[in-house]
Amino acid sequence: MATKKPRRTAERILEVTLDLFNRFGEPNVSTTLISAELGISPGNLYYHYPAKDELINALFNRYDKSLSELLGAVGNVRNVEDAWLFFHMLFELIWQHRFLYRDLNDLLSKNRKLETHFQHVLEQKTQAMVGLLGGLQASGALTMQVREAVPTANAMVVLLSYWLSYEYVRDPRNALEPERAGEALMRGAFHVLGLLLPYLEPGSRDHLFQLAGKYQPQAGGTT
Repeated sequence: MATKKPRRTAERILEVTLDLFNRFGEPNVSTTLISAELGISPGNLYYHYPAKDELINALFNRYDKSLSELLGAVGNVRNVEDAWLFFHMLFELIWQHRFLYRDLNDLLSKNRKLETHFQHVLEQKTQAMVGLLGGLQASGALTMQVREAVPTANAMVVLLSYWLSYEYVRDPRNALEPERAGEALMRGAFHVLGLLLPYLEPGSRDHLFQLAGKYQPQAGGTT
């Protein structure tokens, strides 16, 4: 029987660090805590990642790669159901790396790489949203003037970027707990797609409310 190869230490360090950052917030997690959680010496941790910023940058690089791949699929969005699935996957990816968004302003003020690279993330998202609107327009799912596309795309990106902060304000003690992920993801998808309600043709608008299902009343009740 073949034995499973042990995970490389560097990869395991990133996995544990991501979990701790997500649970407690990056400012509240020290390298000493990470070492203790892993059961390794601080020296072993420093061998792989000599500074905390290197851990943050490595996790951001993984997120950025996955984000680019996902945003590249925006060309396949042709109807409301495609858009619903796309945003659910996008919010799921953000949730998996929620420490970046939970502590975004603090991270940007301390980390030069994130300060510059997160601007690129915003540009990527904006271009993807413009492409998504174009796809829905081409399929007849929505009607929107050309001059309305960029402001709408920007508003969608603002929601994507600060959705977790909104969720946190709603329920600071529980909002970012793993068991809340499902409802939070659905609310996020509906909040973003809700920006398109004035532009969706009636059938697509009705279909969006059907897809939102039981999550729509909660979202509507908090906006």
